[in-house]
Amino acid sequence: MTAFLGRFDIRWVNSIAAFVALLLCVVHPSGALDRGADGKFSSRDSAHFVLLQDVDIDETGGLRGSRRFEQELLKVLEQAYERLDHFLHLRPPRKIQVVVYDAAIFDQTFAGLFRFPAAGFYGGTICIRGDTLVHDGLVHVLYHELVHAALDMARPSLAYPAWFNEGLAEWFEARALGKRNLYEYEYRYLVTNANAGHLFSLAALNTPSFGHLQTGLAQLAYLQSYAFFAYLARVHGERTLRYLIDGFIRTGDLNRTFRRVYRADLRRLESRFIADLR
Repeated sequence: MTAFLGRFDIRWVNSIAAFVALLLCVVHPSGALDRGADGKFSSRDSAHFVLLQDVDIDETGGLRGSRRFEQELLKVLEQAYERLDHFLHLRPPRKIQVVVYDAAIFDQTFAGLFRFPAAGFYGGTICIRGDTLVHDGLVHVLYHELVHAALDMARPSLAYPAWFNEGLAEWFEARALGKRNLYEYEYRYLVTNANAGHLFSLAALNTPSFGHLQTGLAQLAYLQSYAFFAYLARVHGERTLRYLIDGFIRTGDLNRTFRRVYRADLRRLESRFIADLR
């Protein structure tokens, strides 16, 4: 159970971030940057990203170490970009800005908005809590947030339901990094909740974010949303997720897109998904 809770702490952070991301980006884009430990951010570009890093991180990793971190981070982001195209056929049309804050400044600036320690969030810009090493946890966060950025850029005016936005980000993060199916403990957790009648309906998760949910419920919401996309990919093929995304972005009509892609409406597919857990 401890491992399960640890797996979803970052995801809960992301749900809150989705709720306040626009506010953060409007209020803090210059203010937060100006409050960087040095008041300065170094900039480095790659083909599809603009990376801004708090110069104060140099004091921790050393100038060369910081540059190596920037290079490795951009390499991970470019790999994620290519995998995003491969798995979901999403190619953001312009460069995505990624801001790496000094850890202490990040905590001071955003701690009041999160219930758990935050590793990163998206709100028009991918914001990351600073580090000097590109570790697995950071890679997972970057892959997850890239989906949010890509969907937002594909059609900024479209209101993506939280289960769709977060479930797809969870699925891509897992699949692109080598995980094809739910872990056994994740599956058992869902089965237990399904048998107890504790699962959400997708309609209940048809909100802008999961930020209104308490910790345990948020964990369940994330896992259930991810599992629904994993079910669609397993039963109908991963390729159908590309058609689903494309249709939803073009038409803005999720139910119509589900019927065209899966020859069944969303409610029927949801029922099949729940039955598959029992």
